[in-house]
Amino acid sequence: MVNKEMQAIDWNDVDNYPLFENCDESTSKAFQKECFETELLNHMAATLNGYEFVIGPDMDTIVQVDFLVDQEGKMTVLNIAKDRTINDFMPEFDGIISQSLKNLPPLAPALKRGIPVKAKFRIPIVLSAD
Repeated sequence: MVNKEMQAIDWNDVDNYPLFENCDESTSKAFQKECFETELLNHMAATLNGYEFVIGPDMDTIVQVDFLVDQEGKMTVLNIAKDRTINDFMPEFDGIISQSLKNLPPLAPALKRGIPVKAKFRIPIVLSAD
């Protein structure tokens, strides 16, 4: 019976998304996801707006940031996928992203069956020459 139950669990999906203090844990999973993503992207945008990056003309690109939220709600950058030229124009970019995630407000971890679990996420960051 336990083996059947273990096989029935979708281990690639969480029951509750990681939540910031102002996100409501009693809302639907879709609203939890939206709140988590909105808070995270607002924080990242505020951090990046504090810097003046100089990029090449007509250089519009999307940077993909893969990160992990552990069972304690701590975030760690796993990978930053970007065009090689970004390193030429913004060598400090990776460090700024990593520091920004470390400076996030407290975060409750994702839950699976009421148990805190690790969860991987990817956020896109659009860099534009405009």
